[in-house]
Amino acid sequence: MNPPVNSTSSSSILCVGNGWFPTMPGGLNRYVYELTHQLAAQGDNIELCGVGLPTVEPNSSLKLTNLAEPNCSLFQRLWLTRQNFNNRYLTQPDAINLHFSLYSLPLISNLPKDVPVTFTFHGPWALESQREGAKKLGVWAKYWMEQQVYQRCDRFIVLSKAFGDILNQNYHIPWNKINIIPGGVDTQRFQGNLSRKPAREQLNFPQDRLILFTPRRLVHRMGISPLLQALANLKSSYPDVWLAIAGKGILREQLEQQATELELNNHVKFLGYLPDEQLPIAYQAADLTVVPSQSLEGFGLILLESLASGTPVLCTPVGGMPEILGKFTPELITDSITVETITSKLQTILQGEISLPSRDACRDYATTHFNWLDIAQKVRQILLSVR
Repeated sequence: MNPPVNSTSSSSILCVGNGWFPTMPGGLNRYVYELTHQLAAQGDNIELCGVGLPTVEPNSSLKLTNLAEPNCSLFQRLWLTRQNFNNRYLTQPDAINLHFSLYSLPLISNLPKDVPVTFTFHGPWALESQREGAKKLGVWAKYWMEQQVYQRCDRFIVLSKAFGDILNQNYHIPWNKINIIPGGVDTQRFQGNLSRKPAREQLNFPQDRLILFTPRRLVHRMGISPLLQALANLKSSYPDVWLAIAGKGILREQLEQQATELELNNHVKFLGYLPDEQLPIAYQAADLTVVPSQSLEGFGLILLESLASGTPVLCTPVGGMPEILGKFTPELITDSITVETITSKLQTILQGEISLPSRDACRDYATTHFNWLDIAQKVRQILLSVR
């Protein structure tokens, strides 16, 4: 790796994201929000450009440039993005960090030519759409946009080797341009400051049940359907197990119908959208967080949030998730993504054949390996590396 420029003094970094977190929830938006705030708090001159951004961020030195409103048509958003980008604060930054191809595409021809450009790859946009049943033309258009943006970038950051492999194999980016830096977790926000009893009281969760928790978008690749089937397989032997599902998505009605057909109405609660301030409480209210992803889970921010809150995690062997749990609790990774293996792993846990790690052990692992203070500095070094 080439030496970074301005590695100790304050530097100017321009970031282009997607939407504003927490108004627009999601892993990408949360990552960009926390990264930019960490860099600004550590003394750099940071500007974030995105869609639906407020005018200013209270109690932060972060500069914000709103490119467009999210309720505009796609064509309007792209046109406004190009126009409003010219009104940004940092016209000649030391580094540029792009995070989403859709809003990066209108800007690439206007980027300063002598400034290094890093793309943080959060996932294969086109492939994700294909897995969710999008039309071929739409998938092709997204892949084309991704390729156009990636050709302009000098280097890439991925949050896991799994997504580095996808970037290399599907988009033909050489490994010498790819840097693996895991995501971070806000250990001040996600922490074990509540015992289960008061956490459950705040959310009106049952006190006398073993609670599983999964915060997921309700789409196919997130794996809620096989998790419901696994729970149905176990309910007669373990009638006290209760699953709380937080999230919204196009499959909610279908999943609720599945739960009814499996006679799980006394075992499952669909919470809908869970306000961001309640998410740390929900992790602490649960005995176990379950992440049953079926494909394209690039990193697994949920795992870090849960561990930092003191709650262990069970996950499928998908994407970057084994890279998180493999060094801590590999026994809590299922053998495959099938209903049978999810059922089997849950059964061994419920039978006590696998000992769950303590709250302190979970918390210590997350804070030691994924603290945002350290992660942000690693990202900064890559962004400011000379070409």
